[in-house]
Amino acid sequence: MALKVGDEAPDFTLPDQEGKMVNLKGLRGSPVVLYFYPKDDTPGCTKEACGFRDVFSEIRAKGGVVLGVSLDSVDSHKKFAEKYHLPFTLLSDGDKWVSRAYGVLGVGGTRARRVTFIIDREGRIRHIFKKVNVEQHPKEVLNILANL
Repeated sequence: MALKVGDEAPDFTLPDQEGKMVNLKGLRGSPVVLYFYPKDDTPGCTKEACGFRDVFSEIRAKGGVVLGVSLDSVDSHKKFAEKYHLPFTLLSDGDKWVSRAYGVLGVGGTRARRVTFIIDREGRIRHIFKKVNVEQHPKEVLNILANL
């Protein structure tokens, strides 16, 4: 069954680019931008990540948290974050559990599809971006956060 707006966001705990465990439920009280992407350091994923980097201070000013999720390893995330000076958290979904729970596992199961969920302060999904234009997406996310 696919997730929809109004559903409670499935909770999870995943390692970040430093190997620290991050729990979604522990972020209640802040809106969360949960964006899934296919692969570290590829052209589209880099544009999207750098776009979030460039609006990160505006997202933080709205109380928001950004979590990027892919199937890449902790080490791959660390290199990607350092290379592009990404100030937000990247999570490694190596066992694919979270990607499956959110319905974003791509055909063949080797990558997550590019999908973003905006989760409100109470843990409910408020918006789902199923089609993402990597150049415009960070600004679209800001517009949604402005109304939370």
